[in-house]
Amino acid sequence: MEKGNSVLTRLTASICAATILAGAAFTPAFAARSGAGVSLTGAGSSFDFPFFDKAFSVYNSKYGVSVNYQPKGSGAGIAQFTQKLVNFGATDVPMNPTSELPAAVRAGGPVQQIPVALGGISIAYNIPGVKTGLHLDGSTLAKIYLGTITNWKDAAIKKLNKKVKLPDLAITVVHRSDGSGTSFAFTNYLSKISSQWNGYVGTGKLPNWPVGVGGQANLGVAQLVQQTSGAIGYVELAYVLQQHMHQAMIENVRHQFELPSPKTVAADAASFKKVSAANFSIVNGRGKNAYPISTYSWLLIYKHQTDATTGKALVKLTEWLVTTGQKYAAKLEYVALPKTVQQIGLSAAKQVSF
Repeated sequence: MEKGNSVLTRLTASICAATILAGAAFTPAFAARSGAGVSLTGAGSSFDFPFFDKAFSVYNSKYGVSVNYQPKGSGAGIAQFTQKLVNFGATDVPMNPTSELPAAVRAGGPVQQIPVALGGISIAYNIPGVKTGLHLDGSTLAKIYLGTITNWKDAAIKKLNKKVKLPDLAITVVHRSDGSGTSFAFTNYLSKISSQWNGYVGTGKLPNWPVGVGGQANLGVAQLVQQTSGAIGYVELAYVLQQHMHQAMIENVRHQFELPSPKTVAADAASFKKVSAANFSIVNGRGKNAYPISTYSWLLIYKHQTDATTGKALVKLTEWLVTTGQKYAAKLEYVALPKTVQQIGLSAAKQVSF
C-alpha cells in the first residue's frame, strides 16, 4: 500500500476545489504534466480515487497522457458526464436505466459502462478503548442506521461482543451527504439483510437517511468518524487503512465474521460469475470467508467519440486500466478484476468508435 496520506491530501484539495467552484466550469483535480500529448478529464466516484490517483500518474509517466480526475461522488460524476463536461465518468453503480441513462443517451449517444475496480466498503468506528474485535451483523447495523439502536451498550451489540468492553456512549451515525455509489452498495446490503430497512429506506445513491450526519465523499465520512467519539460510518477500505481507522467485523451469510480485505472481497465477488450494467450487485455473496459489503465500480464512456485523438486515447487508457493497471489497484487494497471481468471491460472498450 502507498505510504503516507498523499492520496487523501489530494482528495481533500479536490473536494474543497469542487465546493468552491460549484456551478463553474470543470476544473481538473490536479494539473496536467508538461509535455503531455493528450489530456483527458473525468469525474465521479471517490471510491475509485486512491486507485485512479496512482494509476493515472503511472500512465502519464509511461505514455504521456495526463488524466485530470475530480472525485466528486458518483452522482456528480454522472451529471458531469451527461452534460459532456468530462471525457468519462466513474460510478460505483451503473446508470439508472429509466432516468440517468436515457438522459446521457440524448446528450451524447449510447454509453459503454465498463467495470474498472473492485473493493470493499468498511464499517469504520470510533469507540474509545475499542481498537479491534468489534462484531456486527446486518440486522444490528440496519437498526443503528435506522436510529433504533442508539448506544454502544445496547443489548443487541453486547450480545455480539461478549469479549469486548463497550462504553455507555451514544452512537453517532455518519453517512454520505452527496449522491454516492458507495451509499447505493451499502444500502443495497442493508436492504437484502433487513426487511425493515428495505421497506422504510430501501436502496439508493442518496436515500432519505432516518438519522445521522452527512460527510462529502468517502473522505468526508472518514474524517467525521475520526473526529467524533462514538461514531460509525461506511468508508471505502483504502481510506480506512491509510488513515489507520478501526473497523468492524461483519457477519456474512455463512455466519462468519469477516474484515474487508482483498482476500475476503474476492471471496464475495467469486459468488457472482457474471456481472453487467444490468446485473451488478455483489453484496452478501455466499462464498466461504466472504466479506459481504463489496462492489464493482464502473467507467462511463460514450460509444461514439466525436474527436478521434481523444477517443483513441480514452480507449487505450481504458484497456490499460482494466488489465495492466489492475496491479496498482491490488497494491492499494482493492481487488484486481477477475480475468472474466477484465474481458468484459476489454470487449466494451473495443466497441467504442471514433
